[in-house]
Amino acid sequence: MPVSKCPKKSEPLWKEWDRKAQKNGLRHQVYAVNGDRYVGEWKDNLKHGKGTQIWKKKGAIYEGDWKLGKRDGYGILSVPDQETGKYRKVYSGWWKGDKKSGYGVQFFGPKEYYEGEWCGNQRSGWGRMYHSNGNIYEGQWRNDKPDGEGMLRLKNGNRYEGYWQRGMKNGSGRFFHLAHGQLFEGFWVDDVAKCGTMIDFGRDEAPEPTQFPIPEIKLLDPDGVLEEALAMFKKTQGD
Repeated sequence: MPVSKCPKKSEPLWKEWDRKAQKNGLRHQVYAVNGDRYVGEWKDNLKHGKGTQIWKKKGAIYEGDWKLGKRDGYGILSVPDQETGKYRKVYSGWWKGDKKSGYGVQFFGPKEYYEGEWCGNQRSGWGRMYHSNGNIYEGQWRNDKPDGEGMLRLKNGNRYEGYWQRGMKNGSGRFFHLAHGQLFEGFWVDDVAKCGTMIDFGRDEAPEPTQFPIPEIKLLDPDGVLEEALAMFKKTQGD
């Protein structure tokens, strides 16, 4: 008795192509339509795990962790230097949701960089900023600017210790004029000292001391006078 066999059902080619196109695990190199390319791990067609992304337009390179298609975890971002043609590091640190978040170091130039905390691509929390002119700020940040308690140490050794707001001295603070051997303690508004007291501080050891020492204050209650002046100033600001 003849035996009949059912012919095998052939699978449409598009299904095979689609299966091969699904990106999971390690891929050597995948190009985007705009010329960007990625080498690394995938999950459900999304960059996930360890990988390196190269952007064609700017030539920037990111090497590090990915999560569901976004930079997430520890990674290093580098860009080509226009003068040398070599790659220079721009940022090394932690990312979340494709933005700098957590501890990281940002390089703004050969002698200018920031090390500290980030949130949503902005300096936020504690951090130290080294400026190209030799000044150093160390303290709290908010919205990419010094905000809160912090210290600014100038190249000549003078320094300010106190409160900041929107990147400017605001509130109570002390300015050490170490070059002249003086100390000013008072209240600032938008980088301008509004009221306070100046005393000699290490004048004998100062490299450029003032010609004459500050005379002794003869007020019976100098602290009370300062407090009263400060209260009056704050009142005028409120009005």
